[in-house]
Amino acid sequence: MLREIQKMREIALVYLDKSGGLQKFVHDCKEYNDSKQSYAVYRFIISINPSDIAELDATLGNYILHNPIQAAQIFQSVCFIGIKTLSLIEQLQTEAQISILLKPTHLPPLPSYVLSLSAFPFNYTSQRFYMSEGIAIAMGTVTKYTQGARFLCTEETCPFSEGFRYIRVHMPGATESATVRTDFVCGSCSSPLQEDMKFRVLGDKQIVEMIDAKVLSALKGFSNDKSYFRIQTFMVFLRDELANKMKIGNHYKIIGIPACVQNGLQATACIEVNSVQLCKPNGPSFVGDNFKYLLSLTSSSCWRFTAILANIFASQVVPPGTYNTLKLAILLSLVQTGEKENADYLDLLIATSDTLVIDRLLNYSICLLPRGIRHPPSSEIFPSVSKDKHGTGSASIHACSAVLAKGGICYLGDLSSYKKDKLELLQSVLESRTTTVFIPGKKYGEEADQQVTISIQTNFWSFVDVDSSSKKHMQKDNFLIGQMDVSLIPPNLLDGFGLLIYNEFPSCQLSSLVTHHILKKAINPEAMLYKVSQQFRMQDYEEFILFAKNLHVELSSEAENLIQGYYVASRRVRRDSIHGSTLSASALKTLISLSKAHTKLSLRKKVLEEDALIAVLLLESSLTLKHGKSALCVAPNPVFPFDLHDENSLEQRDSYLMECHYQLLKFISAYGPGIHVNEE
Repeated sequence: MLREIQKMREIALVYLDKSGGLQKFVHDCKEYNDSKQSYAVYRFIISINPSDIAELDATLGNYILHNPIQAAQIFQSVCFIGIKTLSLIEQLQTEAQISILLKPTHLPPLPSYVLSLSAFPFNYTSQRFYMSEGIAIAMGTVTKYTQGARFLCTEETCPFSEGFRYIRVHMPGATESATVRTDFVCGSCSSPLQEDMKFRVLGDKQIVEMIDAKVLSALKGFSNDKSYFRIQTFMVFLRDELANKMKIGNHYKIIGIPACVQNGLQATACIEVNSVQLCKPNGPSFVGDNFKYLLSLTSSSCWRFTAILANIFASQVVPPGTYNTLKLAILLSLVQTGEKENADYLDLLIATSDTLVIDRLLNYSICLLPRGIRHPPSSEIFPSVSKDKHGTGSASIHACSAVLAKGGICYLGDLSSYKKDKLELLQSVLESRTTTVFIPGKKYGEEADQQVTISIQTNFWSFVDVDSSSKKHMQKDNFLIGQMDVSLIPPNLLDGFGLLIYNEFPSCQLSSLVTHHILKKAINPEAMLYKVSQQFRMQDYEEFILFAKNLHVELSSEAENLIQGYYVASRRVRRDSIHGSTLSASALKTLISLSKAHTKLSLRKKVLEEDALIAVLLLESSLTLKHGKSALCVAPNPVFPFDLHDENSLEQRDSYLMECHYQLLKFISAYGPGIHVNEE
């Protein structure tokens, strides 16, 4: 065995030399030596590529993967010999003072190296490297732990009453009390050992709770997936350079050593993390053949493709041709999702008396994204703070629906069911896209209070029951033409949502279609009632949206001029003597977001005037519902003024939209002087 260990030491030195690790080690030693300070523990991080080291020596490669704690001792000996031979650290006295942390770059892509808490049993006794992944749903504040400590014999005549013979170093899964216990005895004279406190080395520690990404499927509220699985959170320790490497709500892949932490009578499975890697969602690089064929058929018009998409969308929930404006808005919001900073968000608020169907439609739609979350009314929308349940006494910030929906949709349900304080917080988040968690220091054992700002990167959907609103509130008598009663919602919150859509109950003919659809689905939920449901399946729309949302689009100068012209003209037209302009500054962002979304939905990369026109019509319709008609005077349903039955109706709609474009240019010329637009 000694011969094997000696051989592994030689291979370890060769690997360090070839991989560049030796050069980094010498650099780290120089920093320690230049400090001229004696430490109980000198800590070194060694990056390990399992593939490379296995090629050099399979025995050492296997030893690192399956006995990492013992393998670290191999590198510990190599490093100690190197330091003494080259006189790299003058203060170093014993090998026990060297602490080695092995960081594998990856693990073999085999099932035996994957640790999943949705699978049983959970093997936490092997103390070898595993790979696991999940979403960070709770994060503690950074606290201190004992990285290493020096102990001395209390018997003055004992040779170990001085020097660095007894060194305690933190091991995976060890608690603070295990590292610096008070019951150690000297191996030479059996006298008690006492810690030399001035040599205690402290490091940073952060506790994070993670959960399998499968939990996102359970939080959608609706799914075609009939499989069942077990979901359980697991605790991970981030130490030293890894502290604060995770952000709450993000999806991570980690490599670490599982352990079991004893907290009184309770034992908790955990993972001591060695490396952290952010998992970024990869969208499909293709769209379905049926979508490609439909795009080629409608290439003569910039409006037809998206019109047909909206017309046939969600045919499993509502009949084709119904709720077209709402379905177009939903598709536009779906493709305007992402995890980029300062993204173009598109929030939807639907005013309706048909809450059952609308709820089903929105529930269905959030399932088209990996991160579509239906907010449960019993939980918090935004992050909250509580005392860490693992015995540290520190604060722990818990994720919520809005954070878990990062890069997706957070569906809030009926907005009128929320209390005033929740609505005020929602309004603040819609304006700033951030929320702040206050951590009182006195309550959580800290010297000072803390404020943690968390970015909220999601689109919000909600609806308001107009029948409920009219019953709860006295209706005003001074409504403007086109304005509707939304007095149930505070005006500033109303402006926070990018689009307000009034979903009138369908006409008698369409109403009978919806009723017929609901009855048939109630009898046979799995039935495909329409041919388009087979041609454009839910999975096809999932792939289409994931592809479209990742398109990078840019504004053309013509589209930019049209947007700017409408915005300036509308600010001049929509104003009163008391409050000035009723058009909020966020309206311009909404216009740009809508234009880009329509471009993505059209599978183009350049925003055209035709895209900007759809954005203007949708926003103007929303403003009319909030503040009444303006001089532009759009129709009640400006994007879909009539039903789409055949190609003639599509041509008729194109002619109507071209007329709208002409009227918009006239509106800009009349009320937006100085804005140049192309009137050809």
